[in-house]
Amino acid sequence: MSDQRLVLITGVSRGLGRHLAEEFAALDFRVAGCARSKAPVEELGKKLGGEHIFRSLDLTDDGAVEKFSEELLREAGVPDLLINSAAMINRPSPLWEYTAPEISSIVQVNLEAVIHVIRHFVPKMIDQGSGIVVNVSSGWGRSTSAGVAPYCATKWAIEGLTSALSNDLPAGLAAVSFNPGIIDTDMLRTCFGKAAGNYPGPAEWAKSAAPFLSKLSVKDNGKALSLAGY
Repeated sequence: MSDQRLVLITGVSRGLGRHLAEEFAALDFRVAGCARSKAPVEELGKKLGGEHIFRSLDLTDDGAVEKFSEELLREAGVPDLLINSAAMINRPSPLWEYTAPEISSIVQVNLEAVIHVIRHFVPKMIDQGSGIVVNVSSGWGRSTSAGVAPYCATKWAIEGLTSALSNDLPAGLAAVSFNPGIIDTDMLRTCFGKAAGNYPGPAEWAKSAAPFLSKLSVKDNGKALSLAGY
């Protein structure tokens, strides 16, 4: 399968990342994925089987990301599509009520981890002369609400980071920010409670999102995209 495209997805232990991995496999991509939680990552690897590659690692640890990048490049080559979907959300609260460790954690996962992944994979994509980077943002990366200031801050940062990255990339590559919409995930239930059940689930969402993302091209460089209907 030398013509098989390789997609790397972070945050595959649950939610959007996990279902994206399943749908990309169904689209005949070779899927590489990573997340911190070992058991669900291993379970997904067993479920998809074949040539797909999954690892559990802490994406906030730059050394761990570097090691994973070396392993993946050796085993599967350079990703054609890189999707940074790993994220966490804070407990709903006014900004001044968060502890310093809580704020640090969300910044590390939602922003620093994305930068680690970009630093260790994009140079190889540049050497390859092609590749698409998708940084998953949020509606709260383009708007704000009460009680989610740390999350909003990191997702607004993702929007700015992606726009700046798009200016740095050479011909043949592209970077886009992607607002997935409002999806019934564990993260959404942290803020919406039972009302999150009024929105589509991640499995249904991924059936539209994976084909949409698979068709991105260099013409999309610098765009802030959203999935229609979500």
